[in-house]
Amino acid sequence: MVTEACKKNHITVNGQVAKASKEVFPSDKITFRKDQITHIISVLDVPANRVGAKLVDVYRKDETPAESFAHLELLKLSKEHYRKTGTGRPTKKDRRDLDDIEFKTDIDETE
Repeated sequence: MVTEACKKNHITVNGQVAKASKEVFPSDKITFRKDQITHIISVLDVPANRVGAKLVDVYRKDETPAESFAHLELLKLSKEHYRKTGTGRPTKKDRRDLDDIEFKTDIDETE
């Protein structure tokens, strides 16, 4: 996933486009875009060995502005206002669920 993002030039380290093999050092700033938010991560230290997911926060600091997360919440609310969930044309998943229900009722009637 990250390798693909690097190939598409979506990740920068200290303002320069990074390749997947780019080494990072303490005090580097990694910038990437995910879910319409530009995340900024500072590298505090590089572990000698691989570490578990719970220990990753020891080696990095998230410097993403809080306004970005507030903006994302506002976008979610605006989408909800535009089309309430469950109204309008059914999604593909909804249609499949409806087909399953109809198929099951047809089987029950034949028995």
